[in-house]
Amino acid sequence: MKKIIRFFRKDIVLSVSFCLAVLSCLIAPPSLQYLDYIDFKTLILLFCLMLIIEGLRGEGFFSYIGNRILTKVTTKRGIVLTLIFLCFVSSMFITNDVALITFVPFSILILEMAGMRPKLCLMVTLMTIAGNLGSMFSPIGNPQNLYLFSLSNMEIWDFFLFMLPYTAVSAVLLILFAFFGWRQAKLKVDLKIVPISNRGLVFFYLALFLLCVLAVAGLVPPVVLLIAVTVCLLWKNRKLFVQIDYSLLLTFLFFFVFVGNLKQVESLQQLIQNVLANHERMISVAVSQVISNVPAAMLLSSYTDQIKELIVGTNIGGLGTLIASMASLISYKQISNQYPQLKKKYFLTFTLCNLAFLIVLCIMP
Repeated sequence: MKKIIRFFRKDIVLSVSFCLAVLSCLIAPPSLQYLDYIDFKTLILLFCLMLIIEGLRGEGFFSYIGNRILTKVTTKRGIVLTLIFLCFVSSMFITNDVALITFVPFSILILEMAGMRPKLCLMVTLMTIAGNLGSMFSPIGNPQNLYLFSLSNMEIWDFFLFMLPYTAVSAVLLILFAFFGWRQAKLKVDLKIVPISNRGLVFFYLALFLLCVLAVAGLVPPVVLLIAVTVCLLWKNRKLFVQIDYSLLLTFLFFFVFVGNLKQVESLQQLIQNVLANHERMISVAVSQVISNVPAAMLLSSYTDQIKELIVGTNIGGLGTLIASMASLISYKQISNQYPQLKKKYFLTFTLCNLAFLIVLCIMP
């Protein structure tokens, strides 16, 4: 029981989703109908992607790529841009939280080695923004995209084209912040590149990742993907099944139950639909500030068919408060654990920069 309590206490969104799911059972008592609430395709895709990305991370694949790129950089501004865009680009494929888990500790080490600690808060803030905004370009970049993409009936290339303008503007803003934040001073950081010990296993994981992408594109049935990934990883590396974070999957499951039960109240459903009508984007931005963008996407998607507006709103809604995107807490924990004296400075820097990006992206058509 103590282990269960600790598990829920360390993830506030999981705890809230569990409480909401339990309370919603007063509306519709538990039954087999609950199975109709659950989007099994999203859960399967999330589960398989989490396993494969954890496998690649465990083999040091992402750190190896980052090291190789940084060995080519010779200026402070170049290091900053490289670290920012490592998060920006990688988050499109490995999700924003994995990008930040991988590259934020790595960047803190690089900045210390390069004597660039005075602007550590700004650097980590921009990397966090880059992870949250880069991930919006891809259906697999973050959990809400995966979920909303499955509801939208869009082709995968249509999704890329739809999100391209927002992604491009985000990239330009990141470049401008880096350009005005750091001088073009010469600098060389000596990095020891640790080679990947098991290249065969990395290529094995990359092949499974490609299978996941095909499943997202609708070319491989989710059940086939689940069976293939499960069998292959039980054979190659069964430890991965105990290393991934199941709290995200449980959060999705609890919100499916909560939203499904809410939809049984017709008067409430009509009220929310009326409030949302023609305001889907801005309301999803606002709701994301309070409950984060993944729950916001799951809650609001049940009351509107304007899924594209929700995709934009929940993605740019990841900017703003620290909890607007739960991935942002990863960076905050890194700062608070290693530099507790910088917590207030980081919070202020994070908030101001996020608001600047949020305002620009919100006024886009």
